[in-house]
Formats: sequence, C-alpha cells, structure tokens
Amino acid sequence: MYGIRHRLAAIGVALCFLAGFAAPAASRAGAQSRVGPLPAVDTASLARIDVVVREAIAAGQLPGAVVLVAHQGRTVYRKAFGLRAVRPAPEPMTVDTIFDLASLTKAVATAPSVMALVEDGAVRLRDRVARYLPGFERHGKDAVTVEHLLTHVSGLRPDLPLEEEFEGSGEALRRVFVERLRAAPGERFIYSDLNFVLLGEIVRRVSGQPLDVFARERLFARLDMRDTAFRPSPDLVARIAPTEACTPLGWPCGAPEAVMLRGTVHDPTARRMGGVAGHAGLFGTADDLARFGTMLLDGGRTASGETVLAPLTVARMTRPSTPARLEERRGLGWDIDSRYSSNRGDLFSTRSFGHTGFTGTSIWIDPDTRTVVVFLSSRVHPDGGGDVVRLRGLVATLAAAAVGRVP
Repeated sequence: MYGIRHRLAAIGVALCFLAGFAAPAASRAGAQSRVGPLPAVDTASLARIDVVVREAIAAGQLPGAVVLVAHQGRTVYRKAFGLRAVRPAPEPMTVDTIFDLASLTKAVATAPSVMALVEDGAVRLRDRVARYLPGFERHGKDAVTVEHLLTHVSGLRPDLPLEEEFEGSGEALRRVFVERLRAAPGERFIYSDLNFVLLGEIVRRVSGQPLDVFARERLFARLDMRDTAFRPSPDLVARIAPTEACTPLGWPCGAPEAVMLRGTVHDPTARRMGGVAGHAGLFGTADDLARFGTMLLDGGRTASGETVLAPLTVARMTRPSTPARLEERRGLGWDIDSRYSSNRGDLFSTRSFGHTGFTGTSIWIDPDTRTVVVFLSSRVHPDGGGDVVRLRGLVATLAAAAVGRVP
C-alpha cells in the first residue's frame, strides 16, 4: 500500500497543473442558466481551495476531485483536480466526471421522493412503517414511523452484516424485517442504512414505481439532471470515476478475482440489491448536484420556474426534526449539526444543511448566503484507502469565507 500511495501522489502532483483549472462555462454548468453578472465573491478565498485540494492529492489522500461552488444561483467556482482513474491507466479528472455518490443517495433521491409522496397525500410522516411494509412490525418494531426512518432515530442498527453475502432486494428486505431494535424509536440517534433501505421500498410500493424510476421522473428529469441515475448507462462508463476492485457480492474488496468497479455501486448492500437502494446507488456530477441544491434554495423551483417540491416541503425537510433532547440535529434526510457534519466547515451556520458519502462525496447548502458547495472525489480508488474528511471541511470553510467576505 505504501508504494501505491506514493505512486498515486506523484502522478497526482504531475497532473494537477493540467486538471486543476477553471472549467469554461458550459450551457448546463452548475447552478443553471442564470443571466447577468456573477455575484461578488472573495476570489482569494476561492483560490485557496486550489491549494488545499492539491496538497491533499500530493499527500495521497485522494487521486482527484471536482469542486463546485454556486452562489446566488450562479456558479462562481468549478474546477477539476488530479486523476479520475489510477488503474489500469492514469486518466485526468474532468469537471463532468460522474461519481458514485454513495450516501448522497439518501438526501438527493430517497428523502425527496418520500416527501413528494407526502405532498401527494400518499404517505404521512407519522404513519407507522408497517402500514406500508406489512411484516416489518415483528420483534417490537411496530411503533417505528416514516419520520423515525428519515431522521435516523428508528433504533435500527447501522447496516446488515457486510461480510454476509446475499443477492436481491427481496432478501435484503427479509433480513431487515427480522431485525430487532437497538433502542426504542426516538430514543437514540443511530445513523442507519437500513432506515433508507426501508424508505426506498416504501417509495416503490406506494408509487408503483421502483425508486430509480420515480426519482428520475419526479425529480431529476424536471431539473435536467441528465447525468444523475442509478445503474448508469454503459455509454457513460468512460466518464465515471472508478472506486475499488471488488467481487460482485463480496466485502471487503480486494480479493484476487476482484474487478475494478466503474459504474457499479461500491456499497456492498446496494450492490447485492442490484444497484438500486434507498441508501446508496446513485451516480451523478457536480453540475447536477449544484442544480439540485439551487432548487432547494429557490424553494423547490427550477431556474425556469417549474415546481419540483413545494416551498413548505423544502422547509420541512431542512429544519431540525430529531427529538429536542438529542444532541444530534438532523432534518428529513439531511444532516444539520451532528457527528457527521464536519463537511459544513467552520463558518456556515447550523441553519445550513448537507450530507456526505462514503466514497468521498459531499454537498452543503447554506440558505443564509444562498450557497451550494459540492465536493466530489473517489477517495476509495484504487485500494480502498484515502481520507477526505478534513479536506471537505476546509473546502466548505473557504467557500463560506468567499461568499461572506466580499472585497
């Protein structure tokens, strides 16, 4: 691993000057087709983003990244750094690289899909999960509600045992249904993929459409998020950042017969479920995520004025919804102020919200300054290592300084 890390760092430094550039403004870039002058920002703070990302690449913490900052509906910073792929051959990062978004799936696909059904009157937050998923109530889970799932206070453990292989969404649900709670509903915050596995299935059963289809038609198509999808098309593979070499159902990765994942979800539970799951499986670009974040800042509307979510739906999702006695503050699908919110950085207030993904992804959205910060990397490439926790927070802090201290 030592040799790999140092080869990665050397290649990254060599290519940083090629890939770490300001991308030309594209017709679909970032925060949509707004007209007029760019909002004023502190360019010196934005320039510091270049420095900290390049330093992290040189230290072997990640092979490359795409960073985008949207402010007041316009993209003010959009750059690619380092490498998209290390193996089997080096490939420079580009701003249109498609990433395995990992747990950003929860906030960008599953939670808003559930809330769209709430808007329709088809789901209620205080309804018990068993109303939609009969059989889940076994072993004392009858009091768990939809809102408990969205806020990670259901009492379910973090995940199914990753070393136990299985195949199929049906088998995943069977295993979740026989789970026993680790805490009473509403008693403790336990970040759990199982919560969102269940929410994805609720979307399927209530809407009559699989989560990937519902999210595409109800959310992504309306926002022109053309590069955001579960199980991306094979013709997009060349633009996808690979993650790690894994067997089809195995964990941990790295077995001799493993194949580099590129367009197949890295998360083992989602992989075993066929690539469509409520907790992971979504792929997307920085531009598409900025478009999504700007929609939330605009009260659920697109740049053209189409309504994706009602303003009160957005407000309900993004305000604290965990029990007041708990220190962890979470919205419905969104992180606000918890042990996982280091990607907020040091300057954005707790009125802001966001989420992270295991593969090295992050989005943070600040209504006070109308700013979206997107950080995308495949830090697990090529060998499952890498660490971007500190870097994501630094990038958010520098973006906040840029929009909050205008020269």
